[in-house]
Amino acid sequence: MLEKINLEKVLFLDIETVPQSYHFTELDETTAELFNHKTRFQQMDGKSSEEIYSERGGILSEFGKIVCISVGFVRNTATGKEIRLKSFYHDDEETLLKQFARLLNDHYNEPNHLLCGHNAKEFDFPYIARRMLINSVQLPNILNIAGKKPWEISHLDTMELWKFGDYKNYTSLALLCHVFKIPTPKDDITGADVAKVYYEDKDLERIKLYCEKDVVALIQLFLKMRYDGLVEEGDIIYS
Repeated sequence: MLEKINLEKVLFLDIETVPQSYHFTELDETTAELFNHKTRFQQMDGKSSEEIYSERGGILSEFGKIVCISVGFVRNTATGKEIRLKSFYHDDEETLLKQFARLLNDHYNEPNHLLCGHNAKEFDFPYIARRMLINSVQLPNILNIAGKKPWEISHLDTMELWKFGDYKNYTSLALLCHVFKIPTPKDDITGADVAKVYYEDKDLERIKLYCEKDVVALIQLFLKMRYDGLVEEGDIIYS
């Protein structure tokens, strides 16, 4: 089935998020109280609010924000395939969301267009949509799934494809790249380091590159899943 998908109609993406404030102690009283209520079950494990906020503040869309959305396009060439990457990254979340929405509205607005990510149905897609609503950014049609039937939703998720209906386990992109023997560029940061790199190092460029590498890994995994050859490093064009 995957082999029938036109790769040039698929937009592959990944996002990087951080807490809206670096430390829990910086939150106003109401926000802190609401965060404690939302994470009350995690607190039963004996963790403090500060620890939970450090771990989860960036991945909860009500308390985090997007600092980078990286996308990848696969293009057929005379000699094979190439990957082109583009990133939307900014300290002002509304700015990058508007830029990303413009891309979707202008180029990914037909029924045969698809969005693809890893664990994206559970994280990336809803996170982007929620933050667009909060920032009063009009939802592009491909993200606006309200009232749509399951087969009308143009979203692909490599983690869901890997599950084959098994909902028990989360499988990371890094693990799947390992088992499929997909070469991935070494990086000096992980997702857990993004907030520190953003708030302490103030290095959005570094976060952008990290995000783009994940998009490359995502595309290579998708190609493997459809029995396609990998794209050579020399045919990967970073932004």
